[in-house]
Amino acid sequence: MTSLRRFELLIPIQFNDGTEIPDDLVSEALFEIVNEFGAVSYYHDSVRGQWTDDDVLFDDRNSKIVIDIPNNPENIEWMRNYKSRWKKQFDQLDLW
Repeated sequence: MTSLRRFELLIPIQFNDGTEIPDDLVSEALFEIVNEFGAVSYYHDSVRGQWTDDDVLFDDRNSKIVIDIPNNPENIEWMRNYKSRWKKQFDQLDLW
């Protein structure tokens, strides 16, 4: 039996300028995971967080993606690339 690895990724509800991220953009991000692995869980409820960058305090509202996938180097690399692509799509300094 292949061991599974859980990935949890917080995705923003708003762009950095405060405008809402369109539902179709979020749907596209979710579909990419479903297309690759067959399933994804998505928690739309707001996960609040705070963080600093260059002494500036940011107050974030996020949704959460959860996926359990086979734990292998190819899937780990796929998730790294996914995070990198969607960090740019959501216009974020980083995704956690």
